[in-house]
Formats: sequence, structure tokens, C-alpha cells
Amino acid sequence: MKNTSLGGLEVSRIGLGAMGMSAFYTGAGRLDESIRTIRRALDLGVTHIDTAELYGPFTNEELVGRAVRGHRDEVVLATKFGLISHTGRSGPDSTPANIRIAVEGSLQRLGTDYIDLYYQHRVDPDTPIEETVETLAELVAEGKVRHIGLSEAASVTIRRAHAVHPVAAVQTEYSLWTRDPEAEILPTTRQLGIGFVPYSPLGHGFLTGNIRSLDGLNADDWRRTNPRFIGDNLARNLRIVDEVRAVATEIGATPAQVALAWLLAQGDDIAPIPGTTRIARLEENTAADRLTLTADQVARLNSLPPASGDRFDEENLAAIDR
Repeated sequence: MKNTSLGGLEVSRIGLGAMGMSAFYTGAGRLDESIRTIRRALDLGVTHIDTAELYGPFTNEELVGRAVRGHRDEVVLATKFGLISHTGRSGPDSTPANIRIAVEGSLQRLGTDYIDLYYQHRVDPDTPIEETVETLAELVAEGKVRHIGLSEAASVTIRRAHAVHPVAAVQTEYSLWTRDPEAEILPTTRQLGIGFVPYSPLGHGFLTGNIRSLDGLNADDWRRTNPRFIGDNLARNLRIVDEVRAVATEIGATPAQVALAWLLAQGDDIAPIPGTTRIARLEENTAADRLTLTADQVARLNSLPPASGDRFDEENLAAIDR
């Protein structure tokens, strides 16, 4: 597995998003299988494991901590704060008091005395980003956090944060069916030397080619409420995955591998974190690191139509800094 740098933090080119092991997706809750998958990831050279206190809540950090026990020096642990208030506020809470409480909980659940990459999960509109980053800078000085990151932050917010303390990484949804970051976020991170971490690089599983209807998804799987998976949007979005599958057939790969290889071809500063609970899928995803698309194939994928439907429902879209 090749490595890359996120603002000076070295990580494997392809990481592992652990969220779906504990929440939101069909297959969540397979504890033993998930632990085996994380440990297999380490065997394959995956060093970048992403979690958050929200996932579960709390249980995902515990799972990751258990899985990496005895391998702490081999792994970059990334987690997030800010969507759970420990101070009694409603809504996002990135106040200094809340961050101080949140980081201690994450350290305990992860079983470590430092976090490699600590993200603000969503921007808190009621707390100036400068105030939040000043607190994170204090945690860096204290050795509890080594690098800081932002998730779903607008370009202007990224610049304001970076002016207070270097931001190592920005995490935002990015894939062949969510290309919004190309307009402003990626130009900003590249100008500032910040790494970029795409979450949901497989379009919440859609780009694997295995979802052509909602059949097989649990009743509480959040994709059942996602506009891109509903009604006519789902049928229209199949044209995207069908072209991905066509490229995959040409080169003897899977659609998931092609979707990840396309992301890697967008720049060395990009380090996606596909999620899975299964070892077979993990091995499939990590193999994309060895796949090279031709210029023509990249151009064909670049020309795909945008996905139909918003990437989140109204409530989740309202929480994104824009």
C-alpha cells in the first residue's frame, strides 16, 4: 500500500472508514467480524482508520480501540467531535468546554493517550471557528492531539481555521456522484497545503454496482431516506454506475476499484476512506491502490452526468457549512 501526506501526517493512500460497523447501514453491529476486518486492514498496510464519537454513539470508537490494541504505533487514528454536546447545548457544540470533555472521552474509548487526527465533525454556527481552533491548538500543545481537521467546512471557514493553526486535513463527501468539492474546497486545500479525505468514496455503496433497488437494505438503513436512492432518482443514477462497470469490465476490475482509482487519479493529496464490515470487500477496495486508469478512461468518467437528487435530506444538508 502506497502512502501519502495529509498536511504532514503520513497515511496509507486508502484508509478505512469504520462508521458503518456500528451505525446507519445494513450490516452494522457485526462486532467480531468488524474487528477482524480492521486487523486485516492493518495486515494489508492500511494505516488510516476513521471513526467519531457520534458513531454508535460512542461504540464505534470502542470497537476501533479494541481492534488496534497492541498495534497503536502502526495506525493513524482519526476521530471527530462536535455533533454531541456534553454541556447541555442543543445542536452542534464546538465550544472549548465541550471539546475538552469530548477529547477525554474519545481518548478513553480508543484506549490511547493521543489522537493522530482530530476533526470538527460539523461547523458550529454559534461558535467562531477561531475559538474552536484555538482550543484544538492547545490540545496539540498538550500532546493529546497531533493534527487537526475539519469535516464539511466551507472554503472561507477552512481559511479562517488555518490562519489560527495549521489544518492537516479536510474531510468531505467526494466521489463520482458527489463532485461538489472540485469547485472551491479542493482548490483551497491545495493552495494551503491541506490534505483531502473523501468520505463515502463509493457513493454510500452505490458505485459498487451492487445496489439497483432498495431490496436487501434494512428498514433502518439511512439510504432509504436519501434523495439519490429514492424513486426516479435511483433509476437515473444507475447510468453512472453502468459506465463505471463498463470501464471495470475493460480492465478486469470491479466497479468499486474503478471508482476508487478515479479518486486516486485526482491527486496525491487525496486519501479516501471507504467503509466496509467485510474482509472480502476490504481486500477489494485496497487493491484499487494498484490500479491505473488510462487518460481516456479518466476522461470518460469525468464526463459522467451529475447524480440526480441532493446528497442528503434537508435536515442533514442544513448542518453543512456552505
